[in-house]
Amino acid sequence: MEKRYPLPPFTLETAKEKVQLAEDAWNSQDPERVSLAYSVDTEWRNRSTFLNGREAAKAFLADKWKRELDYKLKKELWAFTDNRIAVRFEYEYHDKNGQWFRAYGNENWEFDENGLMQRRFASINDLPIEESERRL
Repeated sequence: MEKRYPLPPFTLETAKEKVQLAEDAWNSQDPERVSLAYSVDTEWRNRSTFLNGREAAKAFLADKWKRELDYKLKKELWAFTDNRIAVRFEYEYHDKNGQWFRAYGNENWEFDENGLMQRRFASINDLPIEESERRL
């Protein structure tokens, strides 16, 4: 059985580690690498998109990073309990026309006993910005 450390139940230290590992993976913009953190039957809500399964998440991410260019993300631990973590985040990217955006949001994560994310619920808002306003 595949495991993704650290495993729940989380402590402050292991919750922060899990968040940093997620940030690092997403900043790689590698759908395969990112998808391995999720259970094969993961459930997602990303804005108004609902996904089921690791393969669907991987396809979603591949498409995302074709549209969201020069993507850079920062996540912050907001709260945690036994097998759940809440984060706030912001990321910046530009589209194919050169318009920059900063996206703000919150995610709620639930992990199985093997440390794989079985549920991810993300609420995200995009704000158009000038390139000179970038922070990340």
